Amino acid sequence: MGRFNRKYLLGIAAVLVVAGGLFALVGWPGPEGNVARKQDKEPEISVFIKETGQRTTLPMEEYIQGVVAGEMYPDWPVEAYAAQAILARSFTMELLSRGGTRAETGTDISTDVEQAQAYNQGAITPAIKEAVERTRGEVMTYDNRYIRAWFHSYSGGQTATAKEGLTFKEEEPPYIKSVLVPQNDYAPADVKSWRAEFPLADVQQALADRGVQGAIDGIQILEKGPTERITKVEIVHSGGKNKVVMDGTAFRLALGADKMKSTRVSKLEVAQDMLAIEGTGYGHGVGLSQWDAYMFAKQGKSPEEIVKFFFNDIEIQKLWD
Repeated sequence: MGRFNRKYLLGIAAVLVVAGGLFALVGWPGPEGNVARKQDKEPEISVFIKETGQRTTLPMEEYIQGVVAGEMYPDWPVEAYAAQAILARSFTMELLSRGGTRAETGTDISTDVEQAQAYNQGAITPAIKEAVERTRGEVMTYDNRYIRAWFHSYSGGQTATAKEGLTFKEEEPPYIKSVLVPQNDYAPADVKSWRAEFPLADVQQALADRGVQGAIDGIQILEKGPTERITKVEIVHSGGKNKVVMDGTAFRLALGADKMKSTRVSKLEVAQDMLAIEGTGYGHGVGLSQWDAYMFAKQGKSPEEIVKFFFNDIEIQKLWD
C-alpha cells in the first residue's frame, strides 16, 4: 500500500497511443517535474491484469473503483472510500507521469501491488462507485505537482515521516508530516496492539541474504525515530562478521509485514530460541491511515477534509469532469 522510492521526473504533456484508444497524459517523463494539468476529458489507461496476464484499456474512474475495492475493506463509510479514491487517483497520475509500468508490462499500469496498487474488480460495490464518482477527477498536488500519495492501514496513534516510516533516502517531501491522531475506537484490537513470535531459525533463514549466516545470538534495537518506530536493528550471529545492522523497514519486510505489523515497537526480545515483538499500528505509518480515515468518516468529515488532515499544505484539484 502506497509504494515507495519515487523520483520526481516529468515534463511536457503528451498524447500516448495505447491499446484501444488515445490517452492524454497529464505529464511526460522529463526534467521539470510532474506538473498537473486540466484534462479535456476523463483519461483512459492500459492495464496489465497480473492474475490473468490480460491487457485491457479502462476509463480512469473505472480503474480507480477497482483500486479502492482492492485497498479497503467491505462495508466502510462512503467518505472513507472517497478519501481513498483521491489517494488512488493521485498515486496513479504521479506514476503515469513517470511512464507508469510500461518498462515492466508494456501497459500504463499493472495490478501487481509490487509495481502499483491492489486491484479487485469483483469487490466493487455501489458505495465504492458512489465514492469514486463523488471525487471524480480529484487529485492531490503540492506546488501544482502530483504527490507521493502514501497510505497505510493504521497509524497506531501517530503517523510518521517518510524517512522514519519508509527509510526514504531522498529529501523529505514537504507535504509529508507526522501527525497525532485522536483515540480511535473503531480500529480493530489486533492492529491497536499486537504480538508476534518467530523461531530464531526462521529469522536466520529470512535474513540470510542480509548476511546473517550463523545461529542468531541476539537482536537489539539500535535506533528509533520520533514516533518510536524502529529505524535500525542489530543482529548478532555466529557466522561471517558476527553483526549485521539493517534498517527497521527492511527488517520488518524480511520477517513478514503481515506478522510484524509495523515498526512502532514497544518490546523486542530474544529468549529460548524465539524472537518476540510487541507493537501497535499496521503498515509503514506514512501518509493517510485507513482506519483513522474510517473514524473521521464516522465523525462526518468530508473526503477532502480527511485527506488534508494527513498531508501538509496540499491542494485538491479537479482535473477532469
